[in-house]
Amino acid sequence: MQTVDVLVVGAGLAGLHTARLLARRELKVMVVDGRRSLSTGIRTTGIFVRRTLDDFDLPEHLLGPGVRDVLLYPPSRRAPIRLTSHRDEYRVADMAGIYDHARRAAESAGAQVLLGVRYVAASRGIVRLAGAEPVRAGFIVGADGARSRVARDLGLDVNRSFLVGAEIVHPVASGSTPPAFHCVLDPRVAPGYLGWVIDDGRSAHVGVAGHPDAMPAGIRHALDVFAADAPGRVAPAGPVTRRGGLIPVGGVLRRLACPAGLLVGDAAGAVSPLTAGGLDPCLRMSDLAAEVTAGYLRTGDARLLSRYDGGALRTRFRGRLLLRRLFAGIRSPAAAEAAVSALRSRAGRALAARILFGDGSFPDVGPRLPATAIDRPRR
Repeated sequence: MQTVDVLVVGAGLAGLHTARLLARRELKVMVVDGRRSLSTGIRTTGIFVRRTLDDFDLPEHLLGPGVRDVLLYPPSRRAPIRLTSHRDEYRVADMAGIYDHARRAAESAGAQVLLGVRYVAASRGIVRLAGAEPVRAGFIVGADGARSRVARDLGLDVNRSFLVGAEIVHPVASGSTPPAFHCVLDPRVAPGYLGWVIDDGRSAHVGVAGHPDAMPAGIRHALDVFAADAPGRVAPAGPVTRRGGLIPVGGVLRRLACPAGLLVGDAAGAVSPLTAGGLDPCLRMSDLAAEVTAGYLRTGDARLLSRYDGGALRTRFRGRLLLRRLFAGIRSPAAAEAAVSALRSRAGRALAARILFGDGSFPDVGPRLPATAIDRPRR
């Protein structure tokens, strides 16, 4: 039976980023994922916000052109509110390429990445896998998505509040349209959230998300209805693909860690409750998770795990959680029209710009551990 210091379950961005950071600290790290290819099962639009681009070293060649214009539409689609930033606020990534880059970075750091190996269960440090022999793991990192099986096995909190999203993705003719992010507030097709078209002049993403219990005909029907007259949409210039999945929007979970393991990414509820963006928080929380894990494995001091406390992190999201509840309460087209009208005022536009262009979509999750706590693992 193979023994590792850390087993990471899930080879998404959060899992691979955490694995790389842990392997760089000389821990023996294994990553397992049931997918045979990281280009399958992509569930994110791949929008990176300015703050992420400023703070993390992402491969430039995998990022599309910058997007500065956001247009907010009421259900009538008439007279959208245009917000323009003087900086590039969004860039859409080739997520298959991003995952492959993250995998190679984790492996270069020393992590072992196994695809086509599905996590089955864990008990007393022994992890059963489908497609491989059991593994003895000193610590388990659950990066296995919104409905985390690792969270249940470790007795940690699980996500209970979700949106369901789906989108159509296709290339567009170069230079056919200026880069823009179109957002439509329309509870008929996206109850509790919105529909979107983001076109960076290279590719277009047309999507919707909302509460599944308010979509009687299903998310695919809602997407097709929205796509039929989505604003700003241009004709495909290549293959059209579909993607989708659950989006946890209940905020960071309270109990994220125990002596047997911890959670990162969607499994931890690391998604902005208001904007439903998850790429920035998954990187920030993975940084903290790696520091906490390395410090704990080096010293054996379980008190270090308290640094990864979801209860403390949740206090930074009170305003966003309140706005999420207000957003979810917009259930009629008339209410949506009124909400967009309210944003036309100076104060409304300032609020919208702060949400869409501000630096606080997901706050820093520090403080960081002292360097002495993360240098070497405890053997």
